[in-house]
Amino acid sequence: MNTRNLRFRSNRVRDIVSLFHEELDSMYGSGEVGVFLDMLFEAFLGWDKVRLLTSKEQTIDQSDLLRFHWALEDLKQHRPIQHIIGYSDFCGCHIKVSPDVLIPRPETEEIVNWVITHLSSINIHHCLDLCTGSGCIPIALKKAFPTAEVTAVDISPAALEIALENAKNNGADIRFMQTDVLNGVDGLSGSYGLIVSNPPYVMEKERAQMQRNVLDYDPALALFVPDDDPLRFYKAIANIAKEHLTEDGLLVVEINEALAEETSALLKFYGFLPKVYTDFRGKARWISATR
Repeated sequence: MNTRNLRFRSNRVRDIVSLFHEELDSMYGSGEVGVFLDMLFEAFLGWDKVRLLTSKEQTIDQSDLLRFHWALEDLKQHRPIQHIIGYSDFCGCHIKVSPDVLIPRPETEEIVNWVITHLSSINIHHCLDLCTGSGCIPIALKKAFPTAEVTAVDISPAALEIALENAKNNGADIRFMQTDVLNGVDGLSGSYGLIVSNPPYVMEKERAQMQRNVLDYDPALALFVPDDDPLRFYKAIANIAKEHLTEDGLLVVEINEALAEETSALLKFYGFLPKVYTDFRGKARWISATR
């Protein structure tokens, strides 16, 4: 693209910020657009929030201006900001993302922080993450419990490739396995004091309620379950936990808020003592369970 055709009034920071708000505030809200700008200036130019606030009269070169142009166009098409900059921050870890993996959500980060706090005084030796996706959960756990042996499982080779790269980039030694959790996990050795999972749990009938940036860019394989069997992954996880969770171990699963009671009842049926927790939005978001 000829940079003379860019719609920015100039390559001055103030004008870039102004155009983003003019074009996007009606879609996302001014506060969210401000967050986008913070993330873009950090990713593209290495600027922190203070630098951005104090450099409004500074200009950037044409190549960087072009990057902001394409970011603006992408955001207008509801492309997630994490896909635009290529990463997401999760529990202090830099996590690469792509259309092959779910973008780590704040709700999941809240769950992992709860697990880390809850187990801070316990010497965890073995952790297992089922349906790992980008690897954000086992990486955060390995950073919090560096002496623990951490195993992570996913069905998608593309997701595991991203997860392995994330583990290397974050200095986390994790064993990754490709397998379908629904068919059990062959090759697991011994027992685990912690088993965690953020499995697919969105019912097909809930598609209409979802935002475009999720439907168009997150992998359906990691999101959806059939309406007539929405707890299929929790049944498989419960079976795995029955065999591989230590007697005093902890099972933690992210859940569909609409199925909290059903998921809790399922875990009780499999011999666990579940407790439902709400997230920062007040929605039922995860269950911890013991034997």
